[in-house]
Amino acid sequence: MPAMTRARGWASSLAVYLEYRSIIMLLLGFSSGLPFLLVFSTLSAWLREAGISRTDIGLMSYVGLAYTIKFLWAPVLDHLHLPVLNRLLGKRRAWMLLAQLVAAGALAGLSLSDPAHALMPVVICALVLAFASATQDISIDAWRIEAASDEKQGALAALYQLGYRVALIASGAGALYLAEGVSWSAAYLAMAALMGVGILAALFAPRVAEAEAPAVGEEALESFARRHHIEGRAQRIVTFLYRAVVAPFVDFFQRYGWWALVLLALIGLYRVPDFVMGVMANPLYIDLGFELSTIATVVKLYGIWMTIGGALVGGIVSARLGVLPSLLLGAIAATGTNLIFVWLALQGADPVALAITISIENFFGGFAGTCLIAYMSSLVNHEFAATQYALFSSAFALPGKILGGLSGVMVDGFSASPRIAGPIAEAAPHLTMQTAGYVPFFITTALMGLPAILLILLVMHVRPGPDKPEAAKRPDQGPGKAA
Repeated sequence: MPAMTRARGWASSLAVYLEYRSIIMLLLGFSSGLPFLLVFSTLSAWLREAGISRTDIGLMSYVGLAYTIKFLWAPVLDHLHLPVLNRLLGKRRAWMLLAQLVAAGALAGLSLSDPAHALMPVVICALVLAFASATQDISIDAWRIEAASDEKQGALAALYQLGYRVALIASGAGALYLAEGVSWSAAYLAMAALMGVGILAALFAPRVAEAEAPAVGEEALESFARRHHIEGRAQRIVTFLYRAVVAPFVDFFQRYGWWALVLLALIGLYRVPDFVMGVMANPLYIDLGFELSTIATVVKLYGIWMTIGGALVGGIVSARLGVLPSLLLGAIAATGTNLIFVWLALQGADPVALAITISIENFFGGFAGTCLIAYMSSLVNHEFAATQYALFSSAFALPGKILGGLSGVMVDGFSASPRIAGPIAEAAPHLTMQTAGYVPFFITTALMGLPAILLILLVMHVRPGPDKPEAAKRPDQGPGKAA
């Protein structure tokens, strides 16, 4: 009898994956993941093949700052209603659809561009694509939070991740296969057409109830308005801006005090090694002599499944060890795996060495990513989930994006130094003075992970966190608000 009860429980838990909203979430995850590589590694491979310098490729990665600063306009999506579309679709789906249409248009624009003759159109289209994609992410996250109860959020998040990873295969391996077999223009035009998956999902997604976030410190706001004689429309504007922009941040800093800055620094520094290293990964493969089809198969296809495996293991370890210990393991592992690229650079264009490198780096990268998501989620007040999560996801990407833009400068700088590149080129004959700079570069990116490790140790041993039940709670704190 107990076995039958457990079986019914498992069946009930699995049934959520077959619900209509779950299928929609899978498709929206695909739409969210599709543009990402098309403004990062896939685009960098195209630019390098077109003869664009590594310095310019590194600087081009700055278009990805749109993902990093999306918290700045996330409150707008929470409170501003689009004309006509809002009435037809609701606030969340209206913004979703608009962002998807703009993203599809930007991808079509990229397909008509030729970076070998004019780089600026590529820059403009990539920038538009990045902003549209980041806006889509905000609206999808908000829809997910409002579309299901808390107990179903795990299932929706899992399906979102599955759709996202499948999209990475399409925009990574799929785009490279098309580029080699047909052309880069055909690859990007096909990706524009695939945005139709998300457009259809947005149109057929259920319309959700859209809650208004409370205004933390509303009494102080009303007192401020009375003292300064702010009334009527002006008072409504001030209240709107406070609710949309100020309240989520007031809540976060009110709960954590000055430790909020430490937590944001920890989040921001956690994936710096991967962000900086990632910009130069594809140029390394091409400079070593790997064919696009090999990169597509090993890095973009096989590597995605290694990332998924690492992410699943990260979820299990987080549940067993707790958030902070698993976060520390992820930081150590992801930092150390940067050194495997030093070994790859010394091996040359060996497909087996590439497969080993991608296996180790992607597995532990997925592991670390899951641990970070679990930690950021533990810091969020559910009353401000959309805006605060946008803040955390922006904070974790900002330092890495800024330093990643200088990655090409770093490689070229190391390569231009005879004292650094000379001995490396002599030790590895397949490396020239121009490619020897990759070796000290990847050693440097590994060292960039040390500050995050130290901050995690500081938080674990000094600041009570979500793993420590003795963490103090103020009397006015409700569920999800523990410091």
